[in-house]
Amino acid sequence: MQTRTLGTTGPQTSALGLGCMGMSALYGDSDRSESLATLHAALDAGITLLDTGDFYGMGHNELLINEALRSAPAAAREKAQISVKFGALRTVEGGFTGYDGRPNAVRNFAAYSLQRLGTDHIDIYRIARGDPDVPIEETVGAIAELVEAGHVRHIGLSEVGAQTLRRAAAVAPISDLQIEYSLLSRGIEEAILPTARELGIGITAYGVLSRGLISGHFTRDRKLAANDFRGRSPRFQGENLDRNLDLVDALRKIAEQKGVSVAQTAIAWVLSRGADIVPLVGARRRDRLAEALGALDITLDADDLAAIEHAVPAGAAAGDRYPTDQMAHLDSEH
Repeated sequence: MQTRTLGTTGPQTSALGLGCMGMSALYGDSDRSESLATLHAALDAGITLLDTGDFYGMGHNELLINEALRSAPAAAREKAQISVKFGALRTVEGGFTGYDGRPNAVRNFAAYSLQRLGTDHIDIYRIARGDPDVPIEETVGAIAELVEAGHVRHIGLSEVGAQTLRRAAAVAPISDLQIEYSLLSRGIEEAILPTARELGIGITAYGVLSRGLISGHFTRDRKLAANDFRGRSPRFQGENLDRNLDLVDALRKIAEQKGVSVAQTAIAWVLSRGADIVPLVGARRRDRLAEALGALDITLDADDLAAIEHAVPAGAAAGDRYPTDQMAHLDSEH
């Protein structure tokens, strides 16, 4: 497994990480046994970075990772690095009501995560979205106290803009910024990515396949389950979906010429953006994981990159990456 280092102060991880959210929530029903098998296959392949959130299935995802690690070989278990997002407030019905970044809440969330994960430390800890009522300095300061106490190894951030990134980095070392980055979501390139690089902060890129939209497997006539949040995502609606899948068709021609899949091409493109970027692949099945791992063997030369840029130019995506109410919570978009 190839490795990359998250920023100047973060850990060395596998060049691809596994995003585990879909195994517990938001993409419709999942198969528990296949999820566990996929986690084991990822560890067997040398993936060390497992990304989760304490609100994914209201703790279900952390418990799933705990189960997978307990049943994995000792060597794989010892190498595993768990990245946890916290702060999202939920309802019994599964709704989101905001974010809590108060220091006492940070300590509380961490205590519950450590218990569910069955570990004595969290490798990277980050608030999922900034709390508008709590300065980021206070939230990061509370995580820094957890680092000092040995409960957390590294501090991360998620979906924050360049200014907030600077403010946070002035309080404590930040290993990485987790943020959406793909051929369809390139907003970080203007200010956020340059700022992260200036500050020595790595990027863990989620949504590298735009939630399956540019995986090459999503079809125009696909019916999404009622509990699949993509049913409300603007990029999956009506004319937006048609326009976005037209982009995928253009990308498919390039992939076919190279003898690789659309998903592998899209992941390889993110990998090509810099050694400080670690893509998170949201595979829920072993076959999708194996496909994603194949991207590590792909080299995109200048002609390939130019062709991809022509097929899917920056800003070509139709629709916002989240519904309007969720876009309001993204500091990275303001």
